Amino acid sequence: MMRNLWFVTNPNSGSATQEKCDAIEAVFEERGLTLVGRTGFPDESLPDIDTLTRAQADTLVLFAGDGTINAALCALADWDGRFLILPGGTMNLLARELHDSVDPHAIIHAAHEDYRTIAMPFVEAGPHRAFVGVIIGPAAQWFRAREAVRQRRFLSLLRALRHAWGRTFGKGVRVSGSIRLRRRYQAVLVKPDRRGLDVAGIDAREWRSIVELGWNWVSGEWVDARSVTHTLTRHLVIESRRPVLALFDGEPERLERGTRITGGMSEPRFVSTRREAA
Repeated sequence: MMRNLWFVTNPNSGSATQEKCDAIEAVFEERGLTLVGRTGFPDESLPDIDTLTRAQADTLVLFAGDGTINAALCALADWDGRFLILPGGTMNLLARELHDSVDPHAIIHAAHEDYRTIAMPFVEAGPHRAFVGVIIGPAAQWFRAREAVRQRRFLSLLRALRHAWGRTFGKGVRVSGSIRLRRRYQAVLVKPDRRGLDVAGIDAREWRSIVELGWNWVSGEWVDARSVTHTLTRHLVIESRRPVLALFDGEPERLERGTRITGGMSEPRFVSTRREAA
């Protein structure tokens, strides 16, 4: 049962405003839950396991975007407490996987009344993990445009769009691991699946496909981008000669040639209020 909560927010993530954070804390109080700590990420460091243990926290509540949630889940992968994910970002894909509702207040009420803790699949490459998905290749450059949109920096947006457009028309990225991935792609989208890795190779070499791919990424709907190759595999290997850009739940990393990408399952630490989970 949830009793002692540590609350992590990110005011730069989508809809996680201070007013909404205050309203969520009021729901904690209404439910008789004890708030033992707060973190405003990234201005404040995420709590480590020792800090959570000393505070006797049993649940980490994350009201932020997928990138902040990813940072917390990776940093606390060995913690034996629970994670309650609330939709506080732009896409909120992980929260949608765990809950029927997208209303943080309704999720808290449902979690306090009845919930299950479940394991979640992830994509892993070296020290990096993604619980929502990984974008590999030139199209990952569009993340700079998306950050400029979030920060309302329109001059930076124009520069980012030109840069992303040029890179997307480049040679593409090559990966191995499945007999169906035989060519270079502008983007390889990898989503975690309980059976392995759900992989889509996107080949967008004409301007209409480039516009579609770029707009889907900037608008936060990259999972709907047009795919020309789709497969399920146990692993992938980066074959490109130079390091390639990859976005793990939206956060940029460089992957060297030969990097092996695999799937895995977490411990059953995620609070789910979905009716089918119960």
